[in-house]
Amino acid sequence: MKKIAILGSTGSIGTQTLDVVRNNQDLEVISLVAGSNIEKLEEQIREFHPKVVALWNDKSAQELKQRVKDIPVEVLSGMDGMISCATLSDVKIVVTAVVGMIGILPTVEAIKAGKDIALANKETLVTAGHIIMPLVEKYKVALLPVDSEHSAIFQALNGENNNKISRILLTASGGPFRGKKKKDLENIQLEDALKHPNWSMGRKITIDSSTMVNKGLEVIEAKWLFHVDFEQIEVVIQPQSVIHSMVEFADGGIIAQLGTPDMRLPIQYALYYPERRPLPGDRVDFYQLSQLTFEKPDLETFKGLKLAYQVGKTGGSMPTVYNAANEYAVAKFLKREIKYPEIIEMISCALDAHQYISNPSVQDILEIEQETYRNLQEKWK
Repeated sequence: MKKIAILGSTGSIGTQTLDVVRNNQDLEVISLVAGSNIEKLEEQIREFHPKVVALWNDKSAQELKQRVKDIPVEVLSGMDGMISCATLSDVKIVVTAVVGMIGILPTVEAIKAGKDIALANKETLVTAGHIIMPLVEKYKVALLPVDSEHSAIFQALNGENNNKISRILLTASGGPFRGKKKKDLENIQLEDALKHPNWSMGRKITIDSSTMVNKGLEVIEAKWLFHVDFEQIEVVIQPQSVIHSMVEFADGGIIAQLGTPDMRLPIQYALYYPERRPLPGDRVDFYQLSQLTFEKPDLETFKGLKLAYQVGKTGGSMPTVYNAANEYAVAKFLKREIKYPEIIEMISCALDAHQYISNPSVQDILEIEQETYRNLQEKWK
């Protein structure tokens, strides 16, 4: 029996992880963490019977305690609660599916406690890769990517015995605005940005996909996961979302991972690596598909991707500012408080205002996040 913790259990990745649990009798959920969705977490508690759960808000946790007082489950709250859920002695692997830099500290503590990490929280490596990767090495835990693109690269590298990587070809669907120009984005509405053509994801990551900031975060993440330079990471638009990413080796050979756009595949692969289990669902029908197409990304229209390469190469505290500014801006856009192009304008503004730190600690990263929020709040009154 493999015992797991899920941080972010009520979100898109969390609920799909629980779908994988339903299909496999040898997975046991030991702990669950959610933000504020009491109703959904209560449903999950009653179905999966975790020993411990946590909510970010203490008031929500108190309400949940009353709702589940008939069940033997411990209800915790806040960062301490998240860390407790991630470090329980029974847990073998932690699925980190929370959104935002809130996932950094629980991931650090889980690694120190010897837990394997199924990583679905981009911010952890984007902002703290220089801290996380040495810890993974020191504590000899597995860091298994859950993002479909990074999982594809991981699968392509499996069995290659450290053969030299020439290029990582990181695929992107292009999102709902593929082919549009900068002027076309001026009057984009929230409903337009939330219509992803291929993937079913949470609201924040769907907006990130539309701006291609999500792909920018994945570029930075790939640098840490696969020990390559940014010059070796190339984004390729693959509109059908069938090729999830590719690796080109020194001899020019390319290995690609293909599949339907179903996040349960990389989730299950991470939970059972190196074993492949049967997974119910659609399969690629090449006769119906008939063709695969490829395009270069438009870095002027989708400046968020261009900025990601710049901050990634600069390193230090700049990726934290990029990520924090994007989180702030997307939250504003989701509330209809800013226009769509202002997301990238806010990121640029925050980067210009920041005083660079070359080797930020976890505490520095969390302070930079708050500093970025304050700066943008002041400038965008």
